[in-house]
Amino acid sequence: MNIRIAIIDDHPLVITGLRQVLCNNPIMEVCGTYSNGRDLMAGIKVVLPDVILLDIQLQQEMGDDLVPGILALYPEMKILVLTNFNNIFYIKNMLKKGAHGYILKTANEHVLIEAIQTVYAGNLYLEPKLLDKLATDKLELKKSFAMDPVITRIEKEVLQLIAADFTSQQISEKLFLSKRTIDNYRLSLLMKLGVKNPAGLIKKAIQMGIID
Repeated sequence: MNIRIAIIDDHPLVITGLRQVLCNNPIMEVCGTYSNGRDLMAGIKVVLPDVILLDIQLQQEMGDDLVPGILALYPEMKILVLTNFNNIFYIKNMLKKGAHGYILKTANEHVLIEAIQTVYAGNLYLEPKLLDKLATDKLELKKSFAMDPVITRIEKEVLQLIAADFTSQQISEKLFLSKRTIDNYRLSLLMKLGVKNPAGLIKKAIQMGIID
């Protein structure tokens, strides 16, 4: 049984090149090519692919905005990102959104085929040099938080409620503490995490793994 592949990219030459490579493989077939998300969603209703090759930067939208919608309708679909973006932010963001693999357009034919087969089998695939990039980023992040501040259980509860957009008054009522006490916890958290406002507090807490 062939692996059915859909391609979404707004560069015709890229689609032509990918089609040529994939059609030369006896176990793969291109079942649809699209330049935007609307056409993709319409097309996969007619012919359901096993794997979608998805570019991040499209003319009408960003590929990462498409991933949650695709997986909500087709949870078994495998999405392999094929892009020029090698920034660590995009890699982590696409994986967080639910993409099953990430390779660059500079990758050779063998990497592309291996990536498609890997995600089709239900496994995660990252191009080797991107794996190194993630490992380096993780190490640097670990070093930057080597002297993590000690966050108490109650401070973590307050932090989670702040992230859930609770006001100090609402937090005080939920935790049966005075509003002044909650305000003190807020100030303590800002100082411990070295940020200036609630938005920075939440962002830093997520980065440090204190909250999800």
